[in-house]
Amino acid sequence: MSAAAMDDALRRTAALACWRGRVDPQPLAGGISNHNFLVEDGGQRFVVRIGEDFEVHNVLRRFELAAARAAHAAGISPEVVHAEPGAMVFRHVEGRTLQPADVRDPAMLARIVPLLRACHREVPKHFRGPAPIFWVFQVVRDYAARLAEEGHRLAPELPRWLGAAQRLEAAVGPVELAFGHNDLLAANLIDDGARLWLVDWEYAGFNSPLFDLGGIASNNEFSPELEERLLELYFEAPASAELRRCYAAMKCASLLREAMWSMVSELHLTVDFDYEAYTAENLARFERAYADLA
Repeated sequence: MSAAAMDDALRRTAALACWRGRVDPQPLAGGISNHNFLVEDGGQRFVVRIGEDFEVHNVLRRFELAAARAAHAAGISPEVVHAEPGAMVFRHVEGRTLQPADVRDPAMLARIVPLLRACHREVPKHFRGPAPIFWVFQVVRDYAARLAEEGHRLAPELPRWLGAAQRLEAAVGPVELAFGHNDLLAANLIDDGARLWLVDWEYAGFNSPLFDLGGIASNNEFSPELEERLLELYFEAPASAELRRCYAAMKCASLLREAMWSMVSELHLTVDFDYEAYTAENLARFERAYADLA
């Protein structure tokens, strides 16, 4: 983020109507698309997210806010204590942000899976208003159209990737709908020592549970053995050959979506992050997973 953008976000955070007194927002590191701050006020700590609708990534803040409130009501996410246009304020959770190695720990995975089930099954009971849907294959089609229109450096590869996505969508077949988080990076999981919390709901929406399962496996580089354990834990039964096939196709799609998200971000985001390297990393992982599927 540019110095001017940082200054503007800091000013907006300090001026929010919810504060009891003067505050000194501190930038939080780690985000690759959002601007977050830690604020102490009245002896309490809060996390502030500053950002408008971000339509190049189909992020609409009213849906993020509704999902965050529903997730809190479901008991899996921090409370939203204040919201106004362009800003959301959450109660701070004292805990440790997970790293990919943490997520790969079988003991931690056994704690994460019930959290995912609660997301999928309990959050929609509390969601209010029109609900979004996140269908990864439509996201990929939309990204591809944008990248072609804007002349991305990898645009010549788009027809091949769209062909792969079409084959993957057919391989996934009919799905069960659940309420997905849809961005299961390790950094969106917090361990407070007693329980886990799931944060960052900007991509949340109805989806197949397989997308979150494939996403957490691909984002955290699970071994085949750990993927098998993930499916067994989530479905509470040994995975069938059909389930493995559908899951593997969705995991490939999650990798392609992450790569294309990064391509679009190369053109539109100003956060200090090497999006081209992130694109290359996720494309390489997608190509390997797609070759294995074939």
